[in-house]
Amino acid sequence: MDILRFLYYNKIGRIILKPLISRPVSELAGKLLDSRFSMILIDSFVRKNRIDKADYLLDDIGSFNDFFCRRIKPGLRMISKEKTSLIAPSDGLLSVYKINDGTVLNVKQSRFTIDRLLKDKKLAAGFDNGYVLVYRLCVNHYHRYVYFDSGKKYKDRQINGLYHTVRPVALAEFPVYIENTREYSVINTDNFGRCVQMEVGAMLVGRIVNECPASGSVSRGEEKGHFEYGGSTIIVLIPEGKARLREDIAGSVNTGVEIPVVMGEAVGRTGEDIRK
Repeated sequence: MDILRFLYYNKIGRIILKPLISRPVSELAGKLLDSRFSMILIDSFVRKNRIDKADYLLDDIGSFNDFFCRRIKPGLRMISKEKTSLIAPSDGLLSVYKINDGTVLNVKQSRFTIDRLLKDKKLAAGFDNGYVLVYRLCVNHYHRYVYFDSGKKYKDRQINGLYHTVRPVALAEFPVYIENTREYSVINTDNFGRCVQMEVGAMLVGRIVNECPASGSVSRGEEKGHFEYGGSTIIVLIPEGKARLREDIAGSVNTGVEIPVVMGEAVGRTGEDIRK
């Protein structure tokens, strides 16, 4: 964290930061972490982040990135059985915000608009007074993710950008989510209306890997893709009146409080939230 503070708060650090958040550097880091040589990094990464290797399928690991996007053993991530549950698409730290006049204000008082996030004014207009669910993944989290609901999706959209870290030190200084490289799916869901599920890359993330970027039917709990090395973020946009948040989560809306969740966990359900 001290290194990140230097990069984001110090004048010299910001000069060094500029190339680090560029696409070429991130792509180079990705290639290095794809190499067999990178396997020497795995043991120290496991120790530092207290990862229990017994929880994962590790037979085909040939690089650090293979390990980073490792698959978890069956039964260790269960999808909520209630089909109308609003599930977490990934492990992560969840914070939720209301969208007011197309704008999201976070706890650090930095603003971003849904229009700039999506780069689509017409699509963004459909989320006013709705919710933004932000799942921030740290490097120790499981980095595969699923669709949060079933429905019909359109072809994925990709927005090229930078690769800021998604840690609070960067979120306090830059509108990270509208500057970083990101991909998103527009989904006509079975239970929550027309929604967006977005993946945001971060510092040293070489690739956001979505398994099927084409249009078609998707199923709740079906694997959507994975991130390669680095902390990352998944953002879900839900229209007004379509979701009732779990009580503890509803009480943290617009506070910036992050609640730990795991893939498949119910964070709400269908229906209009009683808290406005």
